[in-house]
Amino acid sequence: MALDPAYLDYPNRRYGYDHQLYDWSAIQERKPVLWPDGKTVALWVCVSLEWFPIVPGDTPFRAPGHMQTAYPDYRHYTARDYGNRVGVYRMLDSFSKTGIKASFATNSTIAERYPALVADIVREGHEIIAHSTDMNGTIATGLAIDDEHTLIVSALDMLERATGTRPKGWLSIARSQSWNTVDLLKEAGLCYCCDWVNDELPWRFNNGLINLPLNHELSDRQIITVQQQSAESYAQSMRDACEWLAGEQAGRLLPLHLTPYIMALPYRIGALESLLEDLVARPEVWNAAGDAIVDAWEAQA
Repeated sequence: MALDPAYLDYPNRRYGYDHQLYDWSAIQERKPVLWPDGKTVALWVCVSLEWFPIVPGDTPFRAPGHMQTAYPDYRHYTARDYGNRVGVYRMLDSFSKTGIKASFATNSTIAERYPALVADIVREGHEIIAHSTDMNGTIATGLAIDDEHTLIVSALDMLERATGTRPKGWLSIARSQSWNTVDLLKEAGLCYCCDWVNDELPWRFNNGLINLPLNHELSDRQIITVQQQSAESYAQSMRDACEWLAGEQAGRLLPLHLTPYIMALPYRIGALESLLEDLVARPEVWNAAGDAIVDAWEAQA
């Protein structure tokens, strides 16, 4: 029995992907980009600054890195707390030594519970971007649109009260979005998000929101905790990535996604600091926070 021809019809099938969120394009088809002073590699350091409730929320899903054992999970809870008590300050010292300007993807509850920490980050000239409310504030399809709207706006409002500046960028927990997220972020006044990892340059959604790709394959969580590589192996991987991108001799983005309770342990931080020293010394590398990278790209788009 032959299939009904309608079985093969799919109304969203089109050139590229089967959705209308953005237009597909290959990188070689786009206008070439150069960063300030003719640099070809934009080094973007993004730090996840997270607050984990001791009782995980599993709706819509449990965030990566959340509590694992039966309540109370003091081992994982205090390991995460180490990042905010010790690790992040070790990172700030390394950034100061190497001249790095970073984006701190910050749960708004951090600003509420540790205002001095957020003030220290801002005083050092780093960017604060929104990273939901806390690590129970996950987003996925099935979350009511009003609840998602409230989560986004409340996170932005709290960070604005703490810093005096409304964040321009957004990073979802686990980079997870619903079908509504892109429009809700735009409606909330955000300039860019970091959730879509499909490129090495910024690009624009059809609603005007910009995506600044934060590739999870270049994160300390992926390489160190998932792949079980050493800090030295992570650092060498980032050097290799920079070498390759520089060899392409066109504007590219190298994002380093860092986690204080992972990368700022005393036996790992030296590898990170040495890596940053090496990268900023390269003549083709321009380091900037996410907002400056988006501005530089938008001026040429």
